[in-house]
Amino acid sequence: MNPLQLTYAGVGLAVFANQLCLPIPSIVFLMAAGAVSAKGGMHTTLIIFLGVLGCLSADAIWFFFGRRWGSQAIRLLCRFSVDPRTCSTNARQKFHRCGPALLCVSKFVPGLDGLMPPLSGAEGVSFAGFLAFDTVGALLWTTGYVGIGYLFSSELNLAIQWAKHFGAAMGIAIGVPVALYAGWRGLVLARMIRRLRLRRITPPMLARKLKSNRKIALLDLLNFEEEIPGQNLDAIPGAFTVDPCRLRKSPQITVPDDVEVILYCSSRRDMVSARVAIALKRIGLDKVWVLEGGLKAWRGQGFPVSKSLEPPELVADRLGVKLPKP
Repeated sequence: MNPLQLTYAGVGLAVFANQLCLPIPSIVFLMAAGAVSAKGGMHTTLIIFLGVLGCLSADAIWFFFGRRWGSQAIRLLCRFSVDPRTCSTNARQKFHRCGPALLCVSKFVPGLDGLMPPLSGAEGVSFAGFLAFDTVGALLWTTGYVGIGYLFSSELNLAIQWAKHFGAAMGIAIGVPVALYAGWRGLVLARMIRRLRLRRITPPMLARKLKSNRKIALLDLLNFEEEIPGQNLDAIPGAFTVDPCRLRKSPQITVPDDVEVILYCSSRRDMVSARVAIALKRIGLDKVWVLEGGLKAWRGQGFPVSKSLEPPELVADRLGVKLPKP
């Protein structure tokens, strides 16, 4: 690959695509361009300008996406993480602790770089303020990697070869496993949703069970869902919740045969219930029922709600359920 083939447009587009969360190795392009500039083949100032411009252009798109759709934008990005809700919660906590100034360093922190622009929009940061902090962060990030390439310009040929081949290699190395994993997860989730549709319980039936002497473990899944501003914190009387991390890390959970486990969430969709059912199945519990229509259907049919949840340890003692330790 000839140094002239590493163009300004290519560097700018690589940065723009990477900031849109596409698997493009923009860091390699920046370092290669820095190495070329040390040999006089490109202008360092122009490289940095295009890198900053690429960052700001992509980040502005995410900013307005977050401003328009709020938490939905955060949920979209967090779906690619191992723990979507923890990802969202941690990002919000860091933002509330540091404010928009976190944009100055977030590009150096994996997991925050893609979340900060839409989170800034969702949290109501002014566009002028966002642009100011994001410009500082983009300038530091771009200058840092261009500087590395400049300092190690003696490895110019190696840097250029990386820029030439690394993109395709990363696309294959990341894209194929992600596609296979996503397909497998989608298939498992679809099968679980189909299965849960056959194991539904209506609000009136649940109300009758709760009034009887039958043992019901009513699991509130609101904490499994992403946080939604202004969300009603009502719960079905007698329900309890367990931290999702505790369920996933537990090797097993003991539930007596005479205890019925019923799940409910805030929405009418089965997606959240299916994901929790999968987590329970992994630890040996697959006898699970789902409240048809969720909390909205329960409240809509006039059944009572509570402003608080039962302590999980108290419910566990009453039903003989062995919960994982915190």
